[in-house]
Amino acid sequence: MQKVTARSTALALVCFALTLVLVTAAQVRLAASGQAATPITVASAIATQNGSSATVRGYVVGQPTATSTVVTSGFPNDYALALADAPGESSTSRMVYVQIPAAFRSSFGLASNPALMGRQLDVTGALTSYFAHPGLKDGTTFAVVGNGGGGGGGAIPTGYYDAAAGRTGTALRSALHGIIDDHTGVSYATVWTALQETDEDPSNPDNVIEFYSGESISKTLNGGDPDDWNREHTWAQSHGDFGTATGPGTDLHHLRPTDVTVNSTRGNKDFDNGGSAVSECPDCFTDSNSFEPADQFKGDVARALFYMAIRYEGDDGWPNLELNESTSNGSVPLHGKISVLLAWHAADPVSAAEIRRNDIIYDDWQHNRNPFIDHPEWAESIW
Repeated sequence: MQKVTARSTALALVCFALTLVLVTAAQVRLAASGQAATPITVASAIATQNGSSATVRGYVVGQPTATSTVVTSGFPNDYALALADAPGESSTSRMVYVQIPAAFRSSFGLASNPALMGRQLDVTGALTSYFAHPGLKDGTTFAVVGNGGGGGGGAIPTGYYDAAAGRTGTALRSALHGIIDDHTGVSYATVWTALQETDEDPSNPDNVIEFYSGESISKTLNGGDPDDWNREHTWAQSHGDFGTATGPGTDLHHLRPTDVTVNSTRGNKDFDNGGSAVSECPDCFTDSNSFEPADQFKGDVARALFYMAIRYEGDDGWPNLELNESTSNGSVPLHGKISVLLAWHAADPVSAAEIRRNDIIYDDWQHNRNPFIDHPEWAESIW
């Protein structure tokens, strides 16, 4: 009996060592080729629970709280989520349970980001059991699927973009304008309240996140003092002289809470790379006619301006807003620099915070959406 056991053990060790060699060799070949990991399905992830690293693509369908329990509302914390190959999946046997490391909880935990339900994510981690269930642990990357092809990742109202289907260029631009132009306007005074919801700090519901700088500040510290936050027009008011009457001057898709000093430094400048460092805004830069936000907000800036150029076409009493290559636009209804904005859009993909913000504006305030958050690929088709 002992001899058989010893042989079995030895054979098992040899097989295990051979497996490690083969896996390592495959990883070396992949690294040497410079190829990014191709996402696998949730079904494949469930069938490959061997501790190997993989990128799994799936729809967020809830939060696991036990081996056979996944909740779809009233999320208790930001520690886990469940992915499935279909957005409406209800069988836990067809789900993979994803552990969310601390670094990703504020952006991808469901207690903080319930709007992620129904969104499609790519998550890279180790294929290993979690909650005694097929899982993905020790995640190194979390990303919403969609930048560069296929949409922002999820729960866009059924039929919302039907008029834009199959269109490109001028035809796409016209269709999108028709979809988003009949929105519910809000007053400039109401913007204070709206921004407290749209830009709430997911880690502290008493605070908002300041645009450009990323600082968290109390919702009550809004006003005009140097350390307050105020209402920043990403598309500068003077670029079209539209003021703060209900319309482009109060459109939440481009209005953001911003540090008063940083807002003053930005002024009405166009957007471009370079310049001197900006006080109170780490990684922001400015010169005489342009402003560069921190990297984490560059895509947000671009998509806000793309929206404004499509929403306001001069057919409703407001100026026809357009994007161009200039950084000296002054008071004309133009904003630049389009080539830089497109580069920022590509380099800084749509985030979970942007998706949440887009949903809130649609559901609670204006009842229209930013198409370039839902379908980032449309920017290149138009510009």
